[in-house]
Amino acid sequence: MVDPAEHRSSADRLVTTRFAVVACLAAALLFGASTPLSKALLEHTGPFTLAGLLYLGAALGVAPFALRGGTHVLRRDPRERRRLMSAVLFGGVLGPVFLLLGLREAQAASVALWLNGETAATAILGWAFFREHLDRRALVAVGLILVAGLVIAVPGGVASARAGLFVGLACVCWGLDNNLTAVITGFTPAQTTLVKGVIAGIVNLVLGSILEAPFPTAPAVIAALAIGVVSYGASIVLYILGAQHLGATRAQLFFSTSPFLGVALSWGLLREPVEASLIGAGALMALGLTLLLTGRHEHAHAHGAVTHMHSHQHDDGHHEHLHATGSPSDRHTHAHEHEAQVHAHLHMPDVHHRHEHGT
Repeated sequence: MVDPAEHRSSADRLVTTRFAVVACLAAALLFGASTPLSKALLEHTGPFTLAGLLYLGAALGVAPFALRGGTHVLRRDPRERRRLMSAVLFGGVLGPVFLLLGLREAQAASVALWLNGETAATAILGWAFFREHLDRRALVAVGLILVAGLVIAVPGGVASARAGLFVGLACVCWGLDNNLTAVITGFTPAQTTLVKGVIAGIVNLVLGSILEAPFPTAPAVIAALAIGVVSYGASIVLYILGAQHLGATRAQLFFSTSPFLGVALSWGLLREPVEASLIGAGALMALGLTLLLTGRHEHAHAHGAVTHMHSHQHDDGHHEHLHATGSPSDRHTHAHEHEAQVHAHLHMPDVHHRHEHGT
């Protein structure tokens, strides 16, 4: 007979997973629009200046939501600060500049599909440095995504290869950023995005003022800030929420649908040609994503005692601390403690499941 409590816990975990998936898909839709829109703005401003404006827009968008939450105890942890500053460097300063340099060299549709390389980078870096599990199925999927990138790059010659190199560097930077933000628990997603937006925005604007042409016109500045608010600010917050529950690799799989929206907008808004290589590469990437998304991972595992902070519910099998008010299904964020626990269930490499695997 199935234990009713265990059945309820499994159902609740499914609800939490669906919430995380919806958050990642929404983040993907918002970010996907940024590629063709940024391509259009590059005609009026340089890549450093545009990257700075996009991230300042992100900071403006999340500022009202960053004033509450978080915990001073965890924020004083040197490891949390190092993770946050590294995420700012790779995800906020270097990643967007490499992307915009690539956009200057190639069509927006090609760059949008290359951005699926971020999925492969996130998976490989997560496996190598952040204790995320990759089985043979996942490795095949990563390989398909990398082959799809080559399908796009080879026909374009030297210029396309140079653009692919820049976008590849952006994907590595964002892969590091994805894994770092998935394990940051001393700051809320809005606070992480605010810090990243302010620092990355200022640094890139300073570099732009030194290295690039005169500052863009007021309409271009307003457009860049608006894209930053929606496609970077709201998108990053939603992505972090999803990654904390799914793990960086799985969250990135859902987020990797954003390039396909970018391709559609590039064809529709910028009137770029529909090329057979792009269609073929898109099919390979879709197959790779399907392999990753249909995998199942379940085994007995142990949780050590820990204190951390993230968005959670009290009916997911891991959060049994008490509150005076509120329903167990209400989602909220605060610092909390976990006692040591051993159990078995389907799980993702989220903030609770970064354990070692024998194979």
